Amino acid sequence: MTNNFLFTSESVTEGHPDKVCDNISDAFLDEFLRQDPDSRVAVETMVTTDFVAVSGEVTSKANLDKKAQEELVRKTIREIGYDNKDLMFDADTCEVNLRLHSQSPDISQGVTATEEKEQG
Repeated sequence: MTNNFLFTSESVTEGHPDKVCDNISDAFLDEFLRQDPDSRVAVETMVTTDFVAVSGEVTSKANLDKKAQEELVRKTIREIGYDNKDLMFDADTCEVNLRLHSQSPDISQGVTATEEKEQG
């Protein structure tokens, strides 16, 4: 048996799809927390050529309907600089697929109970 160990890592820069995804997910977290500081947000984003998918679970009193969610996605993409069809990813024309839903009541109850135990 050999004791070889190979360590690798990836470093991505501005404009990379991973960074775009992080910015979109962060925008959702920021908006939910702005409206309701007690929000619980688990949002993941995936992007590819002219397509965005945002999915996850949210427990929040924030008012962020589908239209507002789509506007948030497009605004974030536009702010990054993807606002031209020639880039093959355009904030105004890309397809946006939203799949956010409420957090499972069992998970929510377990998180609340854990928080109460840690507070007490």
